[in-house]
Amino acid sequence: MNVPTFQAGAARVDITPPLGTLINGDFITHYARFIHDPLYAKALVLQQGETTVALVIVDICAMPKDFLDAVKRDIQEQTGLLPQNILISSTHTHAAGSVASLLLGAADLPYRQKLPGLLVESVKAALQNRRPAKIGFGAVDVPEHVVCRRFFMKEGYQALNPVTGGLDGVKTNPFGDEQQIDRRVVPVDPEVGFLAVKGLDDQWISLLANYSLHYVGDWENGSITADYFGVFSEEIGRLLQAGSGFVGMMSNGTSGEANIWDFLDPDRYPTEQFAKSELIGKAIAGKVFSALQTVEWQTAPALSAQYAEVTAGVRKPSADELEVARELVAETYYEAIQQVDMDVLRRIYAREQVLLNDYPDTIEFPVQALQIGTGRIGALGGEFFAETGLKLKQSHSPYFTITMANGYVGYVPPAHEIERGGYETWRCRTSFLEPGAEETIRTKLAELLKTQAERPVYS
Repeated sequence: MNVPTFQAGAARVDITPPLGTLINGDFITHYARFIHDPLYAKALVLQQGETTVALVIVDICAMPKDFLDAVKRDIQEQTGLLPQNILISSTHTHAAGSVASLLLGAADLPYRQKLPGLLVESVKAALQNRRPAKIGFGAVDVPEHVVCRRFFMKEGYQALNPVTGGLDGVKTNPFGDEQQIDRRVVPVDPEVGFLAVKGLDDQWISLLANYSLHYVGDWENGSITADYFGVFSEEIGRLLQAGSGFVGMMSNGTSGEANIWDFLDPDRYPTEQFAKSELIGKAIAGKVFSALQTVEWQTAPALSAQYAEVTAGVRKPSADELEVARELVAETYYEAIQQVDMDVLRRIYAREQVLLNDYPDTIEFPVQALQIGTGRIGALGGEFFAETGLKLKQSHSPYFTITMANGYVGYVPPAHEIERGGYETWRCRTSFLEPGAEETIRTKLAELLKTQAERPVYS
């Protein structure tokens, strides 16, 4: 029996925006003033027989579904790849070009027009670089560089909610209120999962890692940087002594409530700009490098992709809430906002209610599952909490979830976390799905993964 030769190719394309471009990811717009390190679209293409899958990891904060659907159509037209077999995700660096309007952070229209062609180019280049290959999955825990950023506060503390005007049960990132912290809300996911890809000649092609750390953010506003995602990618290539064609990639996992602004131990990292992201990226790369020594290589892995869209309801303001929001918007001079306090947050979120009111009552949410030999990769188009990823990992191993993939709806917390409140739950265009959406979406992804688990792992 002739087994089709498994092939893989990787490539990266520079997507660094020019100075002056808009940067989103904060409550307000910033402008690129410094380019610290280049940004990339990194593509990994896998082919087994007639099935070809592409994974594209992009140094950007967020990309909406309509934007990515159009990119996938362009890729299909130029390469023949099926859209359901293409995974495109954002690393979620908050120091990149903007193609989405987030809070008061606007999309940069020239950059939004330019980026699609660069993403297509990355896939085409990866296809051209295909050669006979083998893959291996692995994982290693790195608990020291990720913490829950949501806290239960001491009795008497008031965590204000700028949307409802009431009080939340938890506080996210309690800057200045460290002495009022009681405890973290939940555990996070410490695991770094990875997919390693080599040629049959043992020359490195790519390594795709996944860690549930939001981002580091140790830079001045106005900086362009790939954050720790970029540091890891460069460092793993150096440790592997890989050639110039190697493409290191770090994707974002279920990090919705996780970061590394450690309010319980604030002095454990260097304070110089970029030093913390450098330390963390290199530390993760070192642990992955060590874990690679025990990877079992697969030369004929089965390859499949499944894609579905889940209908999810949209949380909207009531008529009374909308009236109050409109009044607040009418009296606010948004152009003058430079610093963010609770009064400004009320005004920012009032605008969000007005804009969110025009959303449809339901949206179609992208869910994707990839089978690559013995391993599985899930893809979800939003910011999910560690709880979601950990539940999926209980049933599937090796497995990891790439978030902000194939779309972006903002935060998708479990229903009980929405009840607790906190920044990630405040109703807006980056947190608007109904409370039951997380369970519905997670269940659909689990169904896709279960179907794949019933298939052969080798071709």
